[in-house]
Amino acid sequence: MPTYEYACAKCKHEFEKVQSIKESALTVCPKDLCPRKPWGKGKVTRRIGTGGGLIFKGSGFYTTDYRSENYKTAAKKDAESQKPAKTETKSETSTTSKPAPPTPAPPASPAPTVKKT
Repeated sequence: MPTYEYACAKCKHEFEKVQSIKESALTVCPKDLCPRKPWGKGKVTRRIGTGGGLIFKGSGFYTTDYRSENYKTAAKKDAESQKPAKTETKSETSTTSKPAPPTPAPPASPAPTVKKT
């Protein structure tokens, strides 16, 4: 249930009240929270509060943190059955070779000149 902040116009008293969301806002300063000796019945306004913050401490929360032991053992068996039975060894040695640079194109021959006579 949320905590609402109120301020009384008559006695200038500010207080917090835990109420259900479905409850209507207070209109009169409550008798048990009023600082005046004779109950003042002052008009109360609801103030905008900062609300409660949500703070996560620690390294974090993961879906796998709270798994049952049966689930963990079944998952381990499943992971082992999916592994290949024989591990392959490297039969080829990889050699790194650079590709040959492109050969330059032969220079273009100049166009024949035609003489006009």
